[in-house]
Amino acid sequence: MNAPTTPLSVVVAGGGTAGHIEPAMAVADALRELDGSVRITALGTARGLETTLVPARGYQLALITPVPLPRKPSLDLLRLPGRVLRSVRDVRAVLRDVDADVLVGFGGYVALPAYLAAKRMVGRSRSIPIVVHEANARAGIANKVGARVATRVLAAVSGSGVHARGRDEAELVGIPVRPTITGLDRAATRAEARQHFGLPAEGPVLLVFGGSQGARSLNDAVSGAAQELAAAGISVLHAHGPKNSVEVTTTKPSAPYVAVPYLNRMDLAYAAADLTICRSGAMTVAEVSATGLPAVYVPLPHGNGEQELNARPVVDAGGGILVADAQLTSDFVGTDVVELITDTERLARMSAGAAGAGHRDAANAVARIVLDIASRRQNETSPK
Repeated sequence: MNAPTTPLSVVVAGGGTAGHIEPAMAVADALRELDGSVRITALGTARGLETTLVPARGYQLALITPVPLPRKPSLDLLRLPGRVLRSVRDVRAVLRDVDADVLVGFGGYVALPAYLAAKRMVGRSRSIPIVVHEANARAGIANKVGARVATRVLAAVSGSGVHARGRDEAELVGIPVRPTITGLDRAATRAEARQHFGLPAEGPVLLVFGGSQGARSLNDAVSGAAQELAAAGISVLHAHGPKNSVEVTTTKPSAPYVAVPYLNRMDLAYAAADLTICRSGAMTVAEVSATGLPAVYVPLPHGNGEQELNARPVVDAGGGILVADAQLTSDFVGTDVVELITDTERLARMSAGAAGAGHRDAANAVARIVLDIASRRQNETSPK
């Protein structure tokens, strides 16, 4: 195969939530590491977190018309076809402007019009090849649609229900995770991390977070057990969400309870902690397991049950435990969690299990697939 004569152009579609954006950005980072000349454009809408996260990572963001899928019959459902058409036109214009060689989709409402646009694109005599990555244990509508027309379909776990034509399963690669997480040495960074958050250098630390917006049930359960945690010498680093707050008083200053709205340095938060209580979204499970941090996973109590499925492989490997949302009470935290975090031998076994369950090279693996497909298309469509 001849080397491409012009820089490859890759478009990533993963806007909306951090669970879609972070894998896209991890792959973008890996693409730049493998090929410094590659041009990367991220699709998004003015409503999503991508308006902040994508520019902060140094990538070009192209905004398109949002197409949220109504969950029940409404006027929005009647408006859906028109919105889809407008969004598809927006995407086609972006693909044309950047002379895209490949589209990489990570699901969500940004990905659906992107898949439709790339398939119908006739740039340089043929449609643009599509790579689909499914991070969740159960695929969403967008990726199920995209998989039907994709060149390659990749997934984090088996049984997600998304696969390329002619295949019973997607190719398993894991979830792309940013290098600051996959390359984190928790033990070596522990002292720096604890100093950063004002935590004591010695003694157990419990990390609590419920995603970018926090989780009320986690907040209430852990803050309600503040006295029991402090009495056991356990410090807490608690990200409660920007719209929430927690009020705690403890009688043991040597075991502080540090409550913050949001954690900008998740790498340092993971390094500071001995155990975490968290939700089990696909990206959360991928990051926590990649660092080898033992976890108490508390799946969302609603939805299709995918959060429990996300955590199941890590739990089966011994890297965490599953606790139902209704069972995560202050009493549970004050007894069971205290017992777990003070059992250093059990934590060591869980850490090894978590680290062994992850796919630290997923971003690199996806990036290599993307570059190969982009290179082939460029060679096939370049003037002879």
